[in-house]
Amino acid sequence: MNTTFIDTHCHLNFKRFNKTREQVIKESHKKGVGIFVVPGTDLFSSLKAIEIAKQDDSIYVAIGIHPHHTFNKEASNTMQDDMNELEKLITHPKVVAIGEIGLDKHMYEDTKYENYQISDEFLNAQKEYCIAQIRLARKYDKALILHNRETKTEIIDIINQEWCEEMRFRTVFHCCEPDEDLLSYAQAHDIYIGVDGDVTYGGEKSSFIKKVPLTMLVLETDSPFLLPEPLKTQRLYPNTPANIPIIAQYIADLKGIRVEEVAEVTTKNAKRLFNLNK
Repeated sequence: MNTTFIDTHCHLNFKRFNKTREQVIKESHKKGVGIFVVPGTDLFSSLKAIEIAKQDDSIYVAIGIHPHHTFNKEASNTMQDDMNELEKLITHPKVVAIGEIGLDKHMYEDTKYENYQISDEFLNAQKEYCIAQIRLARKYDKALILHNRETKTEIIDIINQEWCEEMRFRTVFHCCEPDEDLLSYAQAHDIYIGVDGDVTYGGEKSSFIKKVPLTMLVLETDSPFLLPEPLKTQRLYPNTPANIPIIAQYIADLKGIRVEEVAEVTTKNAKRLFNLNK
């Protein structure tokens, strides 16, 4: 069989790819990556993703506001305006998901925001945005790409609050933290687990992914971030979707199966997640 893959999370809309985007897509196709899902992290990058997808049949889009970009926003004052803008974009035929959205307590040192800190007000804004965007996804029957960093309890509370049966097989924990509680929750709710290049670093993440059934996994690069080994050690940045086969081969070796099986099952999972079986 021809080995084909889907990169379910690659930020080809980021400025890092402005000069190389066309070549990156071409090289990724040569490596067997047939479909790309490009998530937004704010309104600008969501719109950028749509503009890119208009020019390429193999690209689909997720639109959304990342928790990081709710910093210094008075959610009650600006959120409805932002949701109105997202709602204008969501009916575009290339938009298959809301994402990436979620919660994040990580203290980023590299950020464009001055005086960045994790406060109760910031977390409340994150939660309001997350809930509003989950409701938007439900209203328009779109998949959900959930970002969760150091907020396991809070993200589960929100999913429980907003849960409906239609979210089964239509939700993914992007770059899922290696956590047994998250895995158990995902199994109980038919939520997919996104696996990225950091699985190749070994350690806890590798052990975690070894336990996740293949039927729950979708492949991601999170390009231009999370460069897999051995490219990370060689400092061959940026990460691109062309590196999906490296991640797939690592998973195959980890589970003692053929890489073709990883490709076949994760592609089937991704198509179900984003309703691409058309």
